[in-house]
Amino acid sequence: MNFCSHCGSHDLKLRVPEGDTYPRISCGNCQTIHYQNPKVVTGCLPVWEDKVLLCRRAIEPGRGRWNVPSGYLENGESVAEGARREVREEAAAEVTIDYLITLYDIERINQVYLQFVGQLVDGVFGIGPESLECKLFTQAEIPWEEIAFTSSAFTIRNYFRDRERGTTTLYQGSYPDRGLINP
Repeated sequence: MNFCSHCGSHDLKLRVPEGDTYPRISCGNCQTIHYQNPKVVTGCLPVWEDKVLLCRRAIEPGRGRWNVPSGYLENGESVAEGARREVREEAAAEVTIDYLITLYDIERINQVYLQFVGQLVDGVFGIGPESLECKLFTQAEIPWEEIAFTSSAFTIRNYFRDRERGTTTLYQGSYPDRGLINP
């Protein structure tokens, strides 16, 4: 940050504001505190019968690798709305949201992932501009070595765990793994 977005001053300093406990960038001219908070990534694992829909990424990071349809939450939308939008954008499909399955932290890049399980509305899907390919996989067919992100692998594994148990669980994880306990 090179200047204050409130007054335009270049007098920015990292300090702990009065009454706070965390260093923040603040303006010495107008005293505005500029909060820099984690980005929220939302997504949905679409399910059709006994298969899950994954998308092969057309963009970096992870170009050419498989992923749960996911992306940044936009201003003015709920987390579930964002998850449905990401499925539309990446897989040209419509889903109904069933439940939240994953809360996943990646602290080193300041991201929080919230991923849902949802049902494909009619089993129809295509390929969006951020995808090279979209495909339904059974549990045995998942290309584990080609999964783009640890957050996606975490979600997929836990979905199949829940399916085998007949449960719906909210799993919490992090990268690197901090040993969070999951049921």
